Order: sequence, then C-alpha cells, then structure tokens
Amino acid sequence: MFSPLFQHFQKYISLTAEEEEIIKPYLQISTVANKEYILQQGQICQANYFIANGCIRKYFTTDQGTEQIIQFAIDNWWITDYTSMDFQQPSLYTIQAVEESVIIVLKRSIEDELFRKVPALERYFRIILQRAFAASLNRIHYIYSFSGEERYRHFSNAFPEFVQRVPQYMLASYLGFTPEFLSKIRSRKG
Repeated sequence: MFSPLFQHFQKYISLTAEEEEIIKPYLQISTVANKEYILQQGQICQANYFIANGCIRKYFTTDQGTEQIIQFAIDNWWITDYTSMDFQQPSLYTIQAVEESVIIVLKRSIEDELFRKVPALERYFRIILQRAFAASLNRIHYIYSFSGEERYRHFSNAFPEFVQRVPQYMLASYLGFTPEFLSKIRSRKG
C-alpha cells in the first residue's frame, strides 16, 4: 500500500531497501470518505498528507461565507498546512476530500526522528517544497496577469485530469471566479 509513495520518493532520491523498511513504521494509511475533513479551520495541523489515490482540496472561508479554494491535490501529490504545522498555531484552512481518497500520513511529531534515520528524506522534502513554492508563485502570476478565460485555458491544458475530476463550482473557486463565469467560458470552448 505504500508503493505510490515509495515510487514518488524514487523520482527524486535513491533509497535502499533497508531505508524503505525504516520508513514504513513511521507512516499511516487512511481512507478518507468523500467530503470528510482531514483538517478543519482552527485546528492545529499535525501531519503531511500524501494522496496515494483520490482528490483533496484546501480552502478557507471568506468573511462573506464563501469557500475560496487555494489548492487541490490528486494522486501522488502532498497537501498540508505548513504554517499551522510548523508554528503549531490554529490553521486558517480546511483540508477536505473531494472524492474518496487513500492518504499516507506522516506526522510532524516523528518527522525529525525519521529524517535523522533516513537523511535522504530531508532532500526529498526540500525538492517537493521548492516545487510547491514555484507552483504557488506561478499561480499568483497567472491570477494577476491572465484574464479569467486565459487562467481557465491554461489550467485545463496543464491539468486536464482536474477538469474531469473536480466539480465545476470548485474549479471556479480555485481559478478565482464564479461557477456562472466558468460555464460561459466552457460553452465558448469549441
């Protein structure tokens, strides 16, 4: 059941069979039902979550009561709230399953011990964080530089699997516009 994660590790670092055996007891596998919460706003995030299979979203609720999605994670992606986890402060975000998902949980409380035993994992997480940071910067650039329709076209070309898996109103929230606007864009697609 850990194979998706270990395959992901191997894309970035080399692990021996012995190191893989050291890592396994530090991981937990959990099945999360559709709409089930992994983290709710106000809770302190305690772990990193690797999506072995499924789709998860991270969002916050605006002062007007609407949900603003800031991240999706599908198969072989990580999701967490680093600010909450690192500073042990209440999260501003909610992390919730969009569909039934299988996640692999790496608790923050044991991360340092695991990194001491398998130092290559620190390199792995540095690479993953660098890529996540770059993706966040690109997203900010697109929000400020692209029209709504350009954002949709770029996103649907770069991540066609999301367009198929994620409900339209969630995709609209992530891209920063209303579901009605997204419907108009999609109806012009031809």
